[in-house]
Amino acid sequence: MAEQTHVNAICTKVEECYHIIGRKWTGLIISSMMAGPKRFSEIHTYIPALSKRMLNERMKELEDEGIVLRNVITERPVRTEYSLTKKGHDLGVALQAVESWAEKWL
Repeated sequence: MAEQTHVNAICTKVEECYHIIGRKWTGLIISSMMAGPKRFSEIHTYIPALSKRMLNERMKELEDEGIVLRNVITERPVRTEYSLTKKGHDLGVALQAVESWAEKWL
């Protein structure tokens, strides 16, 4: 019975992971941020088909998930940068394997 509980816990975590990365644009947003912090406009330039409204929505979701950190820089002019947390970077590394698979097979 304890083994079944462990399996159910793992399945729940995997399901939640697929829920996060299955959202449209999420993988590309994370990929765009792997090289370091980006401003909103830089992410939008990287993914031009993504509307600003949808990018804003996804960034808020990723921030709520603890994947992205929003940093307001109070210099003049004030600007906002987004960076991956440790959790987000680790997810990006996992997604790089998916990118490699896509390059090979699609």
